[in-house]
Amino acid sequence: MKLPWQKNKVFFTAAEQEQLVNAIQTTEQRTSGEVRLFVESKCKYLDAVDRAKEIFLQLQMDKTELHNGTLIYIAVDDHQAAVLGDEGIHQRVGQHYWETVVQKMLKQFQGENLVDGICAAIADLGEALHHHFPYDRETDKNELPDDIVFGR
Repeated sequence: MKLPWQKNKVFFTAAEQEQLVNAIQTTEQRTSGEVRLFVESKCKYLDAVDRAKEIFLQLQMDKTELHNGTLIYIAVDDHQAAVLGDEGIHQRVGQHYWETVVQKMLKQFQGENLVDGICAAIADLGEALHHHFPYDRETDKNELPDDIVFGR
């Protein structure tokens, strides 16, 4: 998905992009929750969480029925990351959970494992979402796209 503010910087190979999208789709098969991935070069704020909040709203992730959308935000060149969840999931897991997912992801990044770190974070989010918002074949619908959103 290309948004008006995006440039054409390549962060992942086609195979890596496919791996990341597959991780999101696999995770969402077990939950009514939603996972989005936003990647850009630099974070325009000092705190990556502030940028994640801005993107969360721009992508209308606060509009899911059960307020169980989650966003993984990565600023590759700045080595920053944030994970943010809407109020439905945040009330169940708390702030410490998000911070733990980010720390695990950043540790993977230090070993030059960007894609593996993101996939592990997606899997972690999937477990929490599955526990609190299990998949229901009768009512579940994919409310948000599964593709990666690229910024500048």
